Amino acid sequence: MVREAFDRELRALEEEVVLLGEAVAEATLRAVDALRRKDAALAQRVDEDDEGINERWLALEERCLELLATQQPAAGDLRVLLAIVHIATDLERMGDHAAGVARLVLRIGDEPLIKPLIDIPRMADLAAGMLRDSLQAFLARDAAWARAVAARDDEVDALHDQVHRELFLLMIENPRTITQATYLMWASHGLERIADLVTNVCERVVFVATGTLEDLNPGRG
Repeated sequence: MVREAFDRELRALEEEVVLLGEAVAEATLRAVDALRRKDAALAQRVDEDDEGINERWLALEERCLELLATQQPAAGDLRVLLAIVHIATDLERMGDHAAGVARLVLRIGDEPLIKPLIDIPRMADLAAGMLRDSLQAFLARDAAWARAVAARDDEVDALHDQVHRELFLLMIENPRTITQATYLMWASHGLERIADLVTNVCERVVFVATGTLEDLNPGRG
């Protein structure tokens, strides 16, 4: 494969990983919207659409591996290809978490929400925004931007802690809320994990831009 064709394929792979990330960001927002509105039909669609995200991840990974196997990319190009493989894997995992939130809507069923959802939608907005920005930083090869995006994970963690505190209090005050409160805690945890995975993406951006792997979320479990 001549250099021009290699560059075209590499650009196409970059564009596809950004499109995959947009699909995951949308799934995250739609899952939480379904939870907020108790929309079982929307939740079902989000869950079903996760199969498409998985298929796109596998196809993207196969294209990267084929390019690696058939070419001898230079160091910079090799970093990009490896980053795309790692980012795509993290995106697939984020999609799984979004689908998990959607499935919680189906578990709750017709039961009224035990409290208005305020912080969980804020977590979804933050996580989706972080994801979109991390992929734009990847396209721009902007390590400083990636570090700034990763730092926003602290906001998601703070909201996650707030959600857990409020739900624990509800469970203590009214044991009948325990089941649904547990589901809402799981939803919050899923969003917190999505934001954590975005920091992985940011680490790959820094790697592509600088050649150095940095731990941008040392507190993650």
